[in-house]
Amino acid sequence: AVAPGPLELVHLRASQINGCSVCVALHTRGLKDLDETDDRIFAVAAWRDAPFFTDAERAALALTEAATRLSDRSDPVPDEVWDEAAKYYREEALAQLVVHIGVINLFNRLNVATRQLSWAGGKLPPEVAAKVAAQN
Repeated sequence: AVAPGPLELVHLRASQINGCSVCVALHTRGLKDLDETDDRIFAVAAWRDAPFFTDAERAALALTEAATRLSDRSDPVPDEVWDEAAKYYREEALAQLVVHIGVINLFNRLNVATRQLSWAGGKLPPEVAAKVAAQN
């Protein structure tokens, strides 16, 4: 299984790419709740040039970008991106990453299409936070 921290990084990066303020706020807060440093959180958008991420996290972030930006290139998820992720994540964990990438992209698109706004301070209303916590 993939640890919560890398999954939150994946969620945040896809949400940044898709311009989903709801999910950017939610997953930034999720990373803070996991005691991630501000340096790492702030650098997610520039992870390639930041020294704060492990090779496994970089592989997950590269896979996230490729699978989120499917129409940007003729080979949406190049073998080298997939193979790099497969070096760090076994088949079950790799499947978990792919499902999380797909699901966060779905939620991003729903929120952006319906013009949902993030909540003040990045905190969810208590009833929504309880539902999200119950799913994790």
